[in-house]
Amino acid sequence: MSIKIASAPCCWGVDDVNNPHLPPWQRVLEEAAQAGYQGIELGPYGYIPLDVELVGNALHRHQLHIVAGTIFDDLVAAANLDSLLQQTRDICRLITRLPRPPQADGQHFAAPYLVVMDWGHPERDFQAGHSERAPRLSPQDWQRMVAHIRQIAAVAQAEFGVRTVIHPHAGGYIEFADEILQILADIPYAEAGLCLDTGHLYYSGMDPAQWLRQHASRLDYIHFKDIDLAVYQQVMQQHIAFFDACARGVMCPIGKGVIDYPAIRRLLDDIGYHGYITIEQERDPRNAATSLRDVTASLQYLQQAGFH
Repeated sequence: MSIKIASAPCCWGVDDVNNPHLPPWQRVLEEAAQAGYQGIELGPYGYIPLDVELVGNALHRHQLHIVAGTIFDDLVAAANLDSLLQQTRDICRLITRLPRPPQADGQHFAAPYLVVMDWGHPERDFQAGHSERAPRLSPQDWQRMVAHIRQIAAVAQAEFGVRTVIHPHAGGYIEFADEILQILADIPYAEAGLCLDTGHLYYSGMDPAQWLRQHASRLDYIHFKDIDLAVYQQVMQQHIAFFDACARGVMCPIGKGVIDYPAIRRLLDDIGYHGYITIEQERDPRNAATSLRDVTASLQYLQQAGFH
């Protein structure tokens, strides 16, 4: 198995760049390196500056590489397309001017990636995890979203050589089994790959191992999370937004939750997955004082479970 494990700013509660409680990006890089990581995601657009010299110097100081940038935004609204394409160019321009992360033998596509996630719809946010009651997009809106993702992927590839990966996300319009299967049918693998997230799959009622195995041929990148079963069962009974559930602690360090990571390790060996896995543990940034402890524990657990 040729696996490289990275971290992400959401482990420090960095999801909304407008949240006034976010820790400084310099601290996130410092603690990621202190925990033993060599790779980290860029985080949400606007968190880490777009200044290649400033960021490059900080990464060099901590011996880190950026493994992916992220578009976490409304992929549906026609009025948002210009912003989505601007984000694509800004992110890809930065990550391709920074030193490239090491590549694993057998990786489908070279990192860094552009991770694309739909977000920003209250009517779905409060139904995260509840497929039976979450509204679906109309065919017209769905096709517009598909067109937007294809345009993002085309710009990233043609202008920067960056591989786009689609990330199903709890609380967005690409979350549940029917939506994931439809997006895979509508967007050819030649244009964009798949980033499956074990925690989001479980949160949304799917078996992570089954989905990783079933879609191995489309899988370019993986996110690992773990779920605190007791908290999960509580929030599933409440009318609660996804990140409010995260603030309650529904995401926990890897190995302390309900997902069987030794079995996932064997599965990834079976399907021949090579490349990057990024650990995430979304939380309230006001609880970032425990982030270093948790990201260290997650990495150590995976190393002990055979992820090398």
